[in-house]
Amino acid sequence: MDHLQTGRLWNKNAEAWTAMARAGYDSYRDCLNTPAFMAMLPEVSKLTGLDIGCGEGHNTRLLARAGARMIGLDIAPQFLKHARQTELADPCGIQYTQGSGLALPFPNRSFDFVTAFMSLMDMPDIARVLAEAHRVLRPGGFLQFSILHPCTNVPVRHKVKDAQGQDVALTLAGYFQPLTGEIEEWSFSSAPPAIRQQWPLFKVPRYTHTLSQWLNKLIETGFAIERLSEPVPPVSGLQPPCTDIEDAQLMPYFLHLRVRKS
Repeated sequence: MDHLQTGRLWNKNAEAWTAMARAGYDSYRDCLNTPAFMAMLPEVSKLTGLDIGCGEGHNTRLLARAGARMIGLDIAPQFLKHARQTELADPCGIQYTQGSGLALPFPNRSFDFVTAFMSLMDMPDIARVLAEAHRVLRPGGFLQFSILHPCTNVPVRHKVKDAQGQDVALTLAGYFQPLTGEIEEWSFSSAPPAIRQQWPLFKVPRYTHTLSQWLNKLIETGFAIERLSEPVPPVSGLQPPCTDIEDAQLMPYFLHLRVRKS
């Protein structure tokens, strides 16, 4: 499966994804992943940034509100429709552009920083997208991205429950078995059944790489690894709508990396 086929699948996901995420059902994003990403982010005020795989623009708007001059890029026009409508209603100075992360439509050295929130792992050629991000960064600029954790985003993953039905462990297998576009169907688990029934399941092509493959590709591209993080929710005190992310305490679900161009 190539990046254009992948993009068409994401375009079909866009209506359901946008409606449900904006209704507050993407709890792992809102309660864990994005707050941790923003906490790790260096100062971006007055810098020019590119957000690759911006979707409906939720995180791009956070970056703009942090003072960055932002361009959001996505391959799916339906996501961009929603992002642009929100920009018209609540201007943040963001320009949205349709395009692929594997062929960024920008000149060399155009940006002070590049971000990618949970998008790079959905692209079929990480070597190309990392090379493109490196190309459009100015010397000294950084790329910060989040992905599903390579060590737990594996073909076989099952929760282990105790006698009381509480999640206590994960069974994992297939780490070295690459997925190359196999379709996984799912929806946001925090959405009530009545809401999920209103929308088709997301169809998401899966591409997996080992941790060493990710890190070696970054080094081979010419990036210097600056910081890594594995977000984890607190062991107590979670309040609705965040209570359903407790299982992320078992093992890391997400990996955040910041790398810099010399």
